[in-house]
Amino acid sequence: MDYQSIRRKTREIRIGNTSIGGKNRIAIQSMTNTDPHDVSATRAQILALQGIGCDIVRVTVPDMEAAETIPQLKAGVQIPIVADIHFDYRVALRCAELGIDKIRINPGNIGSEDRVRMVANACKERSIPIRIGVNSGSLEKELLQKYGSPTPQALVESALHHASLLEKFDFYDIAISIKSSDVSNMIAANRLLASRCDYPIHLGVTEAGNGDSGRIKSAIGIGSLLCDGIGDTLRVSLTDDPLTEIAAAQDIINALRIEGQSGMDIVSCPTCGRTKIDLVALCAAFKAAAAKEGLLTMPVKVALMGCVVNGPGEAREADVGIAGGKGEGLLIRRGEIIKKLPEEQLIPALIDLLLQIRDEEK
Repeated sequence: MDYQSIRRKTREIRIGNTSIGGKNRIAIQSMTNTDPHDVSATRAQILALQGIGCDIVRVTVPDMEAAETIPQLKAGVQIPIVADIHFDYRVALRCAELGIDKIRINPGNIGSEDRVRMVANACKERSIPIRIGVNSGSLEKELLQKYGSPTPQALVESALHHASLLEKFDFYDIAISIKSSDVSNMIAANRLLASRCDYPIHLGVTEAGNGDSGRIKSAIGIGSLLCDGIGDTLRVSLTDDPLTEIAAAQDIINALRIEGQSGMDIVSCPTCGRTKIDLVALCAAFKAAAAKEGLLTMPVKVALMGCVVNGPGEAREADVGIAGGKGEGLLIRRGEIIKKLPEEQLIPALIDLLLQIRDEEK
């Protein structure tokens, strides 16, 4: 997908050494789940997330003791760290003093306008952006009474109200996220938000759950909005190890073939009675071998097809591929049949071909 051609025009904000919005790549985020007072455990998790492609990481900062860990957390870490703060404006001020890269807070939850002004000024002086995060589970009581439930309209009204509190003090270095566990509401709310402001939008389905169900909800919600050109950064929120969120986010970006951010696109048929090779085992063997050789980040399309009906055609449309026959198959590159091989030689030959292509492109 040429995302830039359909992308919603937004402001650009800088978070440490990373920028979101404008024409910047879609940044992948996650959040640590360690005890925020345990510096070594939290920092280790941040480094692990950084190592597998996380662009921005958020940590909860519930109190001053946790705020004081920020310099230690940032030491040697390359990706920006976001402080997640609720209610206590003093914690936000301290995080700003200690060099946090971004603050996640709802201005309406920290008290008087004077407190909002203090936080806005502290962040503005240090070029620290603020993310306004609105969730369906924590919507203001007056909006619930007005709309009857956390409707898309209620969520957007809440988000824009919080933004207006910062704008009142000439602060516009803002990102907004509207999340809901209801996928349809999340999609509708973000579409409405996108039509009402030009702030960069952080996408996510909150409380999506774990395992396949959480990934599916996130893929539908986030993927639908990306197809609309909406979204500047995203988090797949899973009840799991945070590292699994990065893989899931990369899978969504990869499935949409977003130009400049996608890795290998593997196309394989579901098999049927015509299949005469063990395609299930071949697919598993290919993914394992490709991962071992570090090939999954290559922006290539690979077709693993099980029979002669659709196989050759699909393989011709791919950069490389195999099309199976009875105990054997064809190795194909960019529409040209290279050779016919026994079944057991297909995957090694395909991996060798990809390694050759990678070397040619260096």
